[in-house]
Amino acid sequence: MSEQVDIPVLEVSGVRKAFGDHVALDGVDFRVGESEVVAILGPSGSGKSTLVRCVDLLEPIDGGAMYLDGRLLGHESHNGHLRPMSDADIQRQRRRMGMVFQQFNLFPHWSVLRNVTEAPIKVHGVPAAQARKQALELLDRVGLADKASAHPRQLSGGQQQRVAIARAVAANPRILLFDEPTSSLDPELVDEVLQVIKDLATTGMTMIVVTHELAFARNVADRCVFMAEGRVVEDRPAEEFFTSPRSTRLKTFLTRTAPPVSAEQ
Repeated sequence: MSEQVDIPVLEVSGVRKAFGDHVALDGVDFRVGESEVVAILGPSGSGKSTLVRCVDLLEPIDGGAMYLDGRLLGHESHNGHLRPMSDADIQRQRRRMGMVFQQFNLFPHWSVLRNVTEAPIKVHGVPAAQARKQALELLDRVGLADKASAHPRQLSGGQQQRVAIARAVAANPRILLFDEPTSSLDPELVDEVLQVIKDLATTGMTMIVVTHELAFARNVADRCVFMAEGRVVEDRPAEEFFTSPRSTRLKTFLTRTAPPVSAEQ
């Protein structure tokens, strides 16, 4: 009897991406397992945001391959070679992933409730009553049950980002991707968004979080990935990552950002 092989939720293998002469990703490899929270850290320009945009199929990769539950992302195998999928097939794959951006990207003329229910109803075919019920439950989970009829302009930046998280979760994604979800917020609003992400982690949601909030990464992530110059320099369990870095690059990075590491979330 053959052994069962654990297939990761997400596998990134040798992924390369360039913008003209600039190499943004230079052979990136890593995996994300079931219910795992992976924080991606690194200096500006290290390729962190490009990586999650490639995973979400917002940017085509130039080499390597990505797999969601063992199935190719963005490409299909044809006569032993990979070729890009059609736009329709790519959109179908993207529906299995949730993305929370730096900017909130809410529809300003829609209510909070409609922002959360639109995709489940129109894209995933969820009955309207069921979508509304689920949306209200999600808004309650992120502390915004009383804002269902409000419009984005009536909310703070932190509240808008919490709505964006609820919207991403409403689609029941296989994996949730965060691209610097607090970078556009005033400092006093950061904690409320991080707390929502922390609460999601306790539910078993599989997540990749690109962040510069090191204390959050240390306290919430199962693993931390450190990137520099488009490459993965270290990929370690979170506590080992912070207490026993192996590379000079990571040691320098943590030394320069020591105060946030010691902060408590």
